[in-house]
Amino acid sequence: MGWIAWIILGGVAGWIASMITRNNDRMGLFGNILVGILGAFAGNFLVNLISGAGVASFGFNLTTFIIAIGGAVVLLLIFNWLRKRR
Repeated sequence: MGWIAWIILGGVAGWIASMITRNNDRMGLFGNILVGILGAFAGNFLVNLISGAGVASFGFNLTTFIIAIGGAVVLLLIFNWLRKRR
C-alpha cells in the first residue's frame, strides 16, 4: 500500500477511534493520522502475536481497517489513562 493510502487509512481510523474514546475535541488532523497509523501497526502486531500466524496484512481491506481502529482505540485508552494519573 502506498504512503498516501496509509495516511488516508490512518486518518480515518484515528478519527473513528477518537470519536469512540471521546478525544475528538483534543485531537487535530495530524493527531488522528498519527494515532491511526500507530494503531494500525500496534493492532497488526498484536493480532499476529495472539494468532501466531500472519492473519493481518498490510493491504487495504476491511480487516486491516478494523485492526487499525482497534489499535488506535487501545492507544487512546492508554493515553487517557496515563493523562489521568498525572
